[in-house]
Amino acid sequence: MVNGNKIRLLAVVGATASGKSALAISLAKQLDGEIVSCDSMQVYRRMNIGTAKPTAEEMREVPHHLIDVVDPCETFSCADYVRMASEAVGEISARGRLSILCGGTGLYLDALLRGGGFEETEGDPTLRQTLLAFAEQYGNHALHQRLAEVDPESAAAIHENNVKRVVRALEIFESTGMTKTEADRRSRLFESPYDATVIGLRYEDRQVLYERIDRRVDRMLADGLEAETASLMREGVFERNATAAQAIGYKELLGYLSGVQPLEEATEALKRATRRYAKRQITWFGAKDYVKWINATEDGNALPLEVLTERAINLFGACT
Repeated sequence: MVNGNKIRLLAVVGATASGKSALAISLAKQLDGEIVSCDSMQVYRRMNIGTAKPTAEEMREVPHHLIDVVDPCETFSCADYVRMASEAVGEISARGRLSILCGGTGLYLDALLRGGGFEETEGDPTLRQTLLAFAEQYGNHALHQRLAEVDPESAAAIHENNVKRVVRALEIFESTGMTKTEADRRSRLFESPYDATVIGLRYEDRQVLYERIDRRVDRMLADGLEAETASLMREGVFERNATAAQAIGYKELLGYLSGVQPLEEATEALKRATRRYAKRQITWFGAKDYVKWINATEDGNALPLEVLTERAINLFGACT
């Protein structure tokens, strides 16, 4: 679906458990669309329950893309996502259908909407390990000082204890000769190839969202999250993929499965971590001026999916 020289697309964003998937599927049915996942964990095979993937029935009803595309022991970067999502959107558009992005990984959405402006080196594992070893030997402050010497703007924006981001900024500089600050500046010079409408689901009463999160966690456990996590443990997934090891929904159960924490404590830790993640998502998307918000509740009550769909379609139509 092309509008002028740009591909028209729709995105549904918001906090975890806000109802994004249900709305996206409803919109796809109404607008002749296909869904492109925008979730950094749903790309992994066999990580199904903990990542709240759509059901087999939902995927039969509406085509889904970028789900189950890599093995959980493999690394998957934002650059990988942009490449694969761009291909999917192009193919969907060529069929005359509408791409509907759905997910809560804001970094991935930002990168995709920037289109050709997003460039990320594949990374040098040897260099990365060297930088991590430096931090281990000399401390986070010393590593941060190295970044401050070559890229003071990035150093000012990244806390010295955020070793992963400090390492990444140094890796960009030492691999390309260009600072992360300059790479970010250049990326903003590109014009997006997409005419995008981004709709966010908002809960005026945060407690309503938290109750939805608690119910989702209980449902995941009832559906077999414990067994899924144990199976991934036996495969060695969490040892070989640091990203998977930090995935909410799994890392909180590792203590229980290792016999060092009762299930009740692990469950509460999972609910607490998910609520904190939701807060971060709300802050991220709340700062983006491209998000057009619709309220998921009215007078403290959840609005029917039909009402949310109608309001989203009206917003999308107004932006056409």
